[in-house]
Amino acid sequence: MKKIALFAMIAMVAMSCNNDDDNSSTPVNVDFLFTHNWDGSAIENSDFEVIQYTNAHGEELSLSKLVYLISDITFTNANGDVYDAGDYNLVNVREETNLMFTPNIQVPPGDYTVSFTFGFDDEDNIDGVYQDLNSADGGWNVPMMLGGGYHYMRMEGKFIDNTAAEVGYAYHAIRAADASTTPITLQDTSFEVNLGTVTIANNTEIEVKMNVAEWYDNPHEWDLNILHTVLMPNFDAQVMMSENGATVFSKGAVTQN
Repeated sequence: MKKIALFAMIAMVAMSCNNDDDNSSTPVNVDFLFTHNWDGSAIENSDFEVIQYTNAHGEELSLSKLVYLISDITFTNANGDVYDAGDYNLVNVREETNLMFTPNIQVPPGDYTVSFTFGFDDEDNIDGVYQDLNSADGGWNVPMMLGGGYHYMRMEGKFIDNTAAEVGYAYHAIRAADASTTPITLQDTSFEVNLGTVTIANNTEIEVKMNVAEWYDNPHEWDLNILHTVLMPNFDAQVMMSENGATVFSKGAVTQN
C-alpha cells in the first residue's frame, strides 16, 4: 500500500509539472497600441487643424489627416521559427480608429524579434482585393495609371510657404511609379519596421510609436515649398518618403497585465 501511495504521489507531481509546462507554452494573443508624437510631444485629437509644428526645413505646418497602413506583423524566435499574422491594420489617427490592434495569430510565450511592414509589399499589394480598403477613407486604392494597389499613407494639412501664405499639402505614400515609361516602372517602397526583441507572455501589449516629424527629416530634409502636392506620380519623392520612414517608428512601452 505504501508503494502504491508513493507511486500515486509521483504520478500526481508529474502530471502537475506537465500541466504547468502546457500552460506556459499555450499560445497567446499580442496587442499593439499605436501612438503618435512630434519629436516627443504627443499628438492629440485636438491638435489637428492647428499650425503648430515646425519641420526640419523650418516650415510651420498643421495636420488635418494622418491615415496609414501596416501589415504582416511577424514574430521570430531565437530558433528562427517565424509566426506571421498575414493581416493588416489601417490606422486613422484623427478618427481614433484602429489605434489598438490584435493581429490574427497566437504565439507561444517567449522572446521574439517583432517586425511589421509599413504599407503592403508587392506580394500583398494586389489591386482591388481588399474590400474594406476599397472604401476606406474615400477609397484607399491607387489609380491603375500609377500601377494600382493601395496607398501606404495619407498625411495632409497646411503649411506656411516662403511667401507667408497658408498652402495645403498632401504627403501621400504609395509604391513608387514612373508612368512615363512603357511598361510603367514600379518599385516596392514599403519597408520593414523592426521593433527589436520583446518578451511575449499572457496579455502582452506593445506600444508602437510614430514620430511624425521624422517623415520630414532624415535622411532627406523635406522642403514643402517644392514637395507639397502631386507626390503620388513623383517616383523620386516616393523613394525619399520610404527612406525617411526608416526612423519614423520605434518600440515604446511593453506591458503585461
